[in-house]
Formats: sequence, structure tokens, C-alpha cells
Amino acid sequence: MSGTTEPAGPPADTGERAGPGTIRRVAAASLVGTMVEWYDYFIFGTASAIVFNRIFFPGLDPAIGTLAAFATLGVGFLARPLGAVVIGHYGDRIGRKSMLVLTLLVMGVATFAIGLLPTYQTIGIWAPVLLVFLRLVQGFGVGGEWGGAVLMVVEHAPPRQRGFWGTFPQIGNALGLIAATGIFALFTLLPEEQFLSWGWRIPFLLSAVMLAVGLYIRLAVSESPSFEKLKRAQKQVALPIVEVFRTQWRSVLTTIGLRSSEGVFSYIILTFALSYATGNLDLPRTPILLATTVAAACIAIAYPLFGLLSDRVGRRPVYLFGAVFTLVFAFPFTWLLESGSMVLLWLAMIVGYVFAIGSTYAVQPALFSELFSTRVRYTGISVGQQLASVVTSGLAPTVAAALTIWSGGALWPVAVYVAASAVVTIATVACTRETYRGAV
Repeated sequence: MSGTTEPAGPPADTGERAGPGTIRRVAAASLVGTMVEWYDYFIFGTASAIVFNRIFFPGLDPAIGTLAAFATLGVGFLARPLGAVVIGHYGDRIGRKSMLVLTLLVMGVATFAIGLLPTYQTIGIWAPVLLVFLRLVQGFGVGGEWGGAVLMVVEHAPPRQRGFWGTFPQIGNALGLIAATGIFALFTLLPEEQFLSWGWRIPFLLSAVMLAVGLYIRLAVSESPSFEKLKRAQKQVALPIVEVFRTQWRSVLTTIGLRSSEGVFSYIILTFALSYATGNLDLPRTPILLATTVAAACIAIAYPLFGLLSDRVGRRPVYLFGAVFTLVFAFPFTWLLESGSMVLLWLAMIVGYVFAIGSTYAVQPALFSELFSTRVRYTGISVGQQLASVVTSGLAPTVAAALTIWSGGALWPVAVYVAASAVVTIATVACTRETYRGAV
């Protein structure tokens, strides 16, 4: 480990910034690869809301079965920090590109295997055990994916356009959600017996095709110029995780606090709302899945706009807007959901997802990258992002389901939970330095 500490800050100016053609290729590769990985991850969340409680936990009361399915969903988040540490370590030691190929392979194999799992009726308790194991494997892979995908784009991007180009992995996230919910919506049109027997498996098995496409594209891109310069100078850190917590622990805590509102509210919208609408309100699955698909399509358009705005006015104002919007919209969201109206449900999901999540998630790649130094950036942003996922996204559906059971079906405790997460983010933004005009 070097005896000097590189100060945290924006990606260093390597003198080797990518030209317009290169940054477009890198952005496209990041978008497609991230779309494949998050397709794999999101279909598990969708299946947890509408399928797994019935085929892997069939002996439980429906509400408790849903809680168990969401707990299985949350288990994947426990492996994400481990993936962040291990994959981040090698991403900072040997390169960003090789780790992105590895994470894609890990995710693809685990997702395909879920599609082949026997149900509880076939092998009993081993069915949910194997489901939990494969979810842990998924979590390990995705724990190192986001950081690498983000850095490949941000470290290639022109200094004054990091906010805009950094949104391309986020667009890939949205497209992965569109693919996951859209394909699931298609198969929910099958007769109930066929859907529960084999229809739900097809979205998981299709991941093999997407894996092949993602690998082809990711193998074709060049390594990050920032890392290449670091490697030539032989300035890699021996133990990046130790360096992160020794010198940049404040940035880790900042990352966790900033993710609070987005992490909680996104999984309330994407997972809990789907389960509540189908289970408590007896609304049909397919239109609700289509609402999620439309919301994801809208946010894919909003991401680059919010990223571009952050390049003009700063990261903090855009992020603060999203957190305040979450605080203000928390109760109206639950009121619209409780109404039982499909139109109002669509409105709640689209407005909440685009403005509350879009404005914050769009800014994260540039802002989080700018908080950490080049030598430990992969580890730093991955660990911060994934620790936040454990305490926000991973717990959100389970906490919301438990609060709903506790309140007898009322959603006001869920609104309080979302609002509290927004307050945490607002306070963190107030304590976070602006980074978009930093020296590069």
C-alpha cells in the first residue's frame, strides 16, 4: 500500500479521455450489459411478488407466504456487500473490464438455474433452500456489477459530461426492468395452472440468450483510461477495502445516506405495490405489471435529462429535488394505491418512479464516483452502494409487508416509513459537498 493517500474527488484527468466514438461504444456496452444483469435480478423480484409464495411456500397463510417470499428476495441483498468487497478488490487491482465479464457470468448462470428449480411439492424444504442459495449467488454478482459498469462510463467520459454519460448504466437498469416485467406480463396471460406449472420459468431460462449477447458486447470494450494510467504507474492499493475505511469512510457513509430514499421507495413501488395490489385488492396482475413497464420506460427517458441537468446546475440540487419529492409524495402514493383504482395505481407508480427515483438514481453514478479516489473507487462506490442496499432496498418490501399486517391492511405506516427514509437523504444532501465542478 502506498504511503501517501490520494485525496478523494472527481475522476482524475488522465490525459487520455475517450473520443466521441469511444465513449458512445463504452456507454452502449455498459447499458446493454447492465440491462442483462438487472433483467436477471428484477425477474426474481417480480416472481417473489406473484409466484414464489405459492410454489415455494405453499403451506403458509397467503400473507405470511408473501412475507417469506419477500424475505427470500431480501436475502440476495445480504450477499451484495460481499460481492462489492471481493469484486471491487480485483476491479481496483487488475481492472474494471474483467470484473464486469465475471459478474455477468455469475448472474446469468444463477438466473438460468432458478428457472430449472423443482418446486416445494417435488422436493419439499430443499426447494426454498436452493432458491435462497441461488438468490445469494445473484446478490454476490450484482454486488460488484453496478460499480464497474458505472466506472467504465464515468472514467471514459469528458469531465463536464460525467452526469449525462453516467446515466447509461441506469438506463440499462430501467430497460432490464422493462424486459423483466414485460416478459412476465406476457406469460401471466397463460391459464393459471400453466403459468404456475411452467410459464413462470421461461423468463428465467431466457437469461441464457441475454447472457450471450451481454458477454459479446462487454468483451469488445476497452479498459478504463483512469485505471490504465493507475496500472502503468503501479499505484494500485494492496487492500482497497482497508484503504476505503481508513481514509474515505465518510464517503461510504455519505453514499449510504444518499441512497436511503431511493433505495426504500424504489422497491416499495416495484415490488410491494405489485404484491399489495394483487393480494389485498385482488387487482389483475397483467395491467399492474404493464404499469411497472411503462414507468420504467418513462424513467429511461428521464435519466439522461436529470444527468444532463446535474452537469449544468450541480449534483446536489437535482438530488435534493428527488428526496424532497419523495417526502411530499409518500402519503399521496399510498392513498392512490389504497383507492383500488387501476388508473390511480398507474398514476402513483409512474409519477413516483420518474420524479422521486429518476432524479436521484440518475445522479448517483457521477456523484458517487466523484466522492472516491481512483485507487479505491471500484471498492468504495460498490461497498457504499451495496451496504445501502441491505438497509434500504433489501428490507423495504419485507418491512412494508410487516407494517401492513400490523396495521390490518392500512398503508399509512408504509407512508411514514418512506417519508422517514426521505428525511435521512435530505439531511445527507445538506452535509454533502458539491462535486460537479471539481478539478479534473
